Formats: sequence, structure tokens, C-alpha cells
Amino acid sequence: MVDLNALTRANAKRWADARPTRKAEAAKVALRLYKARQRYQAVARETGVPWPAIAVIHERESSQDWRASLAQGDPFDRVSVHVPAGRGPFVSWEAAAIDALVKCPPFLARHKDWSIAAALTALETYNGIGYAARGVPSPYLWAGTNQYRAGKYVRDGVYDPGKVDLQLGCAALMIALMELDPTIGFAGANIAQSPIAGNSARPSLTNPSKGSIGAFVANLVRAIIGRK
Repeated sequence: MVDLNALTRANAKRWADARPTRKAEAAKVALRLYKARQRYQAVARETGVPWPAIAVIHERESSQDWRASLAQGDPFDRVSVHVPAGRGPFVSWEAAAIDALVKCPPFLARHKDWSIAAALTALETYNGIGYAARGVPSPYLWAGTNQYRAGKYVRDGVYDPGKVDLQLGCAALMIALMELDPTIGFAGANIAQSPIAGNSARPSLTNPSKGSIGAFVANLVRAIIGRK
């Protein structure tokens, strides 16, 4: 049984210590995600999940393929066959994404704590807690940072400690997104103190850097009322 509170503490420390190892690649992908932010914001308005979290899930699940469901990367216009199976078909990518966040485990639309550590844990549970059960950093989060070297589930239930995940992880992408747009904020992590900025101060869950909460609230309010 994975202790999610302990996992959140571990993710807070990993975030504070994280450094990008594929910075140019992450910046390129982040720009592509950022350009599509209005589509992610539309889903955010319906679910309450911050748009950057939706964006990095989309990249991890399907390399930002707009034909693929956010839930597992299956085509959204067909009934899904991978977990979660039996979803759809849907009329649009947005409809499939809302279903994935509202009606499928781990039900991210019910998540209320979007501080950076809690957000990272929410993203990890979206992929599964098999890595946490082994006590190793999840490549779903940490690939592309110094917090990850190797180890990957190559198929359900089969873990290869020598396999390297070549996709960028959610944390690496969020770091790049926050550098691209400093108004993107999760409590405890903004661009002024993010790992990519090289600031010696560390983000703190109990003492977040100045402006980070305000930036998060402003983004959320804009998403709710539909302002760009």
C-alpha cells in the first residue's frame, strides 16, 4: 500500500532538487503545448484541473495527438480498449478529456490541492503508483530531469530496471512551461524559484515564493469565467 502523503513529500523534495537534463527538447515541446493552451483551458473550465496539468498529461499519453483520448491514448471516436477501457466514443477531443478527468480514476476533477507537490502526486497517480510501490522516481514525472536515470514498466506488471523512458516527464515539461510563461503557477513553485531558473532558494509547501499563489488563483479565475 502506497502512502500518498509520503509520496507527496518525496515529490516535493524531488522537485526542489530537480534539474533539466534535456532542456532544449523540453523547451520545444513546451512551446507546442503552450500554443494549444486555449483548448486545454476549455477543458480546465469544465473540470477545475489546471490547464498545464492537462497539457503535460496529453503529451505523456499521446505525444499531443488530438485524435487520441487523454485517458489512455486510444482514438477518442472509438470505444477504448486500454485502461480505462470501455470509454467512448466521443464527439471531440475535449469531450473525451473531460470524461477522463471527471469520470475515470483517479478522478482528477475532484482534486482540490494543486500545490506543486500535490499536483505531481496527482499526475503520478494518473499514470499509476507502481513506481512509488518500488520506491523509485516515476519516469512519467521525472524523465528529462536529474531525478531519473532508468527503470520503466515495459508492459502491465513487467518492470525493467535497465529500460530508459525516452519521453519527457511531466515535471520536466512543467519546468519548461513555467520558464516560457512565468504567470503559470502552482503553489510552492513559480518561475522565480523553479529549478530551471537556477535560484538558490528552494520552493516550500508552507512558505511558497512570492506571487505563486496569486498567479495560480488568477489563472483559475480566468479559466472559470472564460477570459483569455
